[in-house]
Amino acid sequence: MRTPALTAAALLLVTVSALTQRGGYYGSYSGNPRYDGRFMFARLAYTVGPGGYYYRGIPAWAHGMPQAEENLMKIMEAVTLLDGHIDEGPVLALDDPELFKFPVSYMTEAGYWVMNDKEAAAFRAYLLKGGFVIFDDFRDPPRGGGGWQNFEYNMNRVLPGVKFFDMDISDPIFHSFYEIDSFDIVPQYYDYNRPVFRGIYEDNDPHKRLMAIINFNTDISNFWEFSGQGYFAVDLGNQAFKLGVNYVMYGLMH
Repeated sequence: MRTPALTAAALLLVTVSALTQRGGYYGSYSGNPRYDGRFMFARLAYTVGPGGYYYRGIPAWAHGMPQAEENLMKIMEAVTLLDGHIDEGPVLALDDPELFKFPVSYMTEAGYWVMNDKEAAAFRAYLLKGGFVIFDDFRDPPRGGGGWQNFEYNMNRVLPGVKFFDMDISDPIFHSFYEIDSFDIVPQYYDYNRPVFRGIYEDNDPHKRLMAIINFNTDISNFWEFSGQGYFAVDLGNQAFKLGVNYVMYGLMH
């Protein structure tokens, strides 16, 4: 008999394979590109919990793919000397050994994130070895799966005893490229109240390396995804791109 963990892993593999081989909403995405040493924006795929296929039947981890990362990488090319890949990037499971080739990774809708022990151990190793992860686009119920509680539960399995620190605008990540001096500039696409920014630091010490930035109760990447389509003022998208650029630059430099 198959164990539930093996069954979930098999379903995740099938889902990743299916999504990375079909077009339509996912554009020309046709599978993970060959690694050549240049920067690529890595998206994290995970087993999706109940309710996580609410948007167009797409798994929660794939929301915005690939428009969000492609548009962010276009901005990165325009304003930095990074010279990364623009129109291709990997989609990787948490326990994929290939993940260690990518210093910056991204997870969306972590309220629907389901994880097994093997994935937890692999993700722990990635973070402790120097990996940096951006968590974005998740919130508490009723629209957000398990919300913060689910996320906190999973991260305690990844990093037992982890502490979550409310971010201060003076944190280096907000000054790694653009000078961001106030959270008041951060736009909300459809979430209510103010966005919440939290961080996970090495050894639970906010004076050490930031291992994860958590955008909670907000969807910064939605502005990346729909930029240039006239849905919102250009200035709002600019602020969201500034955050994205800073996140990537911090992850590469730390």
